[in-house]
Amino acid sequence: MAYKITLIPGDGIGPEVSTAARRCVDATGVKIDWEIAEAGADVIPKYGTPLPGSTLASIRKNKVALKGPLTTPIGTGFRSVNVAIRKELDLYACLRPTRSYKGVRSRYENIDLVIVRENTEDLYAGIEFEEGKAETNSLIAEIEKLSKKQIRPDSGISIKPISITGTKRIVKFAFDYAVKYNRKKVTAVTKANIMKFTDGLFFKAAQAVAKEYEGKIEYEERLIDNMCMQLVQKPELYDVICLPNLYGDILSDLCAGLIGGLGVAPGANLGDGIAVFEAIHGSAPKYTGQNKVNPAAMVLSAVLMLDHLGEKKAAQRLEAAVAKVIAAGKNVTYDMKADRNDPSAAGTSQMADAIIAAL
Repeated sequence: MAYKITLIPGDGIGPEVSTAARRCVDATGVKIDWEIAEAGADVIPKYGTPLPGSTLASIRKNKVALKGPLTTPIGTGFRSVNVAIRKELDLYACLRPTRSYKGVRSRYENIDLVIVRENTEDLYAGIEFEEGKAETNSLIAEIEKLSKKQIRPDSGISIKPISITGTKRIVKFAFDYAVKYNRKKVTAVTKANIMKFTDGLFFKAAQAVAKEYEGKIEYEERLIDNMCMQLVQKPELYDVICLPNLYGDILSDLCAGLIGGLGVAPGANLGDGIAVFEAIHGSAPKYTGQNKVNPAAMVLSAVLMLDHLGEKKAAQRLEAAVAKVIAAGKNVTYDMKADRNDPSAAGTSQMADAIIAAL
């Protein structure tokens, strides 16, 4: 019986890397009935929204989706569709493993870290008040009244909610992941020395969860600024790293940098019974239709999807095939060549061909 899975091609380079990932998954022999759904900037003229209700309905029905990158304007326009999908489906856990692959240029070797990022709260909750608006002025006045602290009247305001409920479930996810995949340690990371009632709450709730895993998984805490330095200096000391939303977003990119960049960094967003798998990188619209970009991150996201489905052997085979192609260094895209102008660089589809041949 085939798995019914929603496929969101995305926009920009999304359709190219999504097609590559789909072909690689199909080549493993796992039977997938792909249901195509649309989202992103390119579908606004058709639907009047970057996130049609039919797409959310498809994911809710099928429970699993593979999603290509989607374009989000910076500083203007609609909010991130990626964030909207996570919030609408309550995909509270963002899982971003970072692992070194031989053949990828990096200053580091043998990196094996897992970022577990809370996905629904913190500053990404999207509770904002625009500078100069009447409601913003009222909020500023109320905050000054309650806190006895002055806020400049020309300020914009963002609200940072962190709850015991949200924290406990993401920390539990991190510990359960550590147990399932034989990891040794969970490190919680915040800025609790400054934000005592939000980040401090995160640590307090995490400590309560950690007690349930005493003797099984080690638990420790770090401050976010120190953690950035620690990861650059001695990443081998860390394993599973659990963070609130904003810090998790930043550290996941930092960890991707340790393994050579976003081109080899997969991602998953998981909730209770629903999972959406996606590459971390953006839609790179300037490369649209050029058959040029690296499909590895999208294929590795599909590896996470296969593992989630229980198809562990297929997942292992596909990851091994990606690693083999990267290590050989022949049929890889321009960004993985020593010289980015190397005329022998493979295109997106040709690299997918090589991965399929290596299965």
